[in-house]
Amino acid sequence: MGIIIKPIVTEKQTAITEKFANRYGFRVSPDANKLEIKKAVEDLYNVTVVDVNTINYAGKLKTRYTKSGIINGKQAAFKKAIVTLKEGETIDFFSNI
Repeated sequence: MGIIIKPIVTEKQTAITEKFANRYGFRVSPDANKLEIKKAVEDLYNVTVVDVNTINYAGKLKTRYTKSGIINGKQAAFKKAIVTLKEGETIDFFSNI
């Protein structure tokens, strides 16, 4: 399994990217460190990474009420990385479409 799982393209992350113009979010492997994330982004998108911030999210408990009774479950825990690129560089996630 690779270091980068997928880019984060949500409304909140898109607003951060538009505000700071060089910050992008990625869902990454939980055991990846900042140096590995930096190298993976630089190799994959041919950009220069200046800074990497990581956030670990714990899994949340979820409960649903259905006809057949209460169903309990848990969302998966994951790790998110916010990558800051060198000034003037961008990543286009939609170029392959």
